[in-house]
Amino acid sequence: MYNPTRFQETRPEVLTALMQQFPLATIVTSQDGEACADHIPLQYIATESGNVKLIGHVARANPLWKHADGQKVLVIFQGPQAYITPNWYASKAEDPRVVPTWNYAVVHARCTLRTVSEPTAMLTILRQLTDQHESSQSHPWSIDNAPSDYLDKLCAAIVGIELEIHTLDGKWKVSQDKTRQNHESLVQGLRQAGSKDQQALADMLHGYGPVENRG
Repeated sequence: MYNPTRFQETRPEVLTALMQQFPLATIVTSQDGEACADHIPLQYIATESGNVKLIGHVARANPLWKHADGQKVLVIFQGPQAYITPNWYASKAEDPRVVPTWNYAVVHARCTLRTVSEPTAMLTILRQLTDQHESSQSHPWSIDNAPSDYLDKLCAAIVGIELEIHTLDGKWKVSQDKTRQNHESLVQGLRQAGSKDQQALADMLHGYGPVENRG
């Protein structure tokens, strides 16, 4: 990933927060000499031993688990992103030398993928994933609500995956290279545009500020 210094984000807590907020990841592998991408929701877990990993599951029919078991893979988490129109630059009124761009935040995790097929371990993965995403519901659904024979059939049709994280790289392209005046006008433009991603990106820009303000 091309990642100029001004856009690099290295703080572990910031990187993991994005991964947890946007759990649908893209797992990039090489299968029979071809680049392949699978889109899998993953959960970030820090173990008691200090290791960090991602857990999830795929359909047993998915060749990912057969081709990538034990292999190093690239996992991409995409955060807020939005088009930036030149009309939002405050300086445009005096200087027309402005062009469109795209702002975004991403995390690249380089991992080793291993499969999990033991039934109890697979149920643990399913329980952890479900509990995480049901926690915001007024009446959280539990895996225990499903009939045991149905769960047995489900586990026979899927394969659990664990991805041991080796490195994390973050790129926050959030107009840090703009002047304070333009940075503030971009935040205002994104807020007025109103989509969920635009609002989230406005919050991110506001939190970062231009490079000139951060020494």
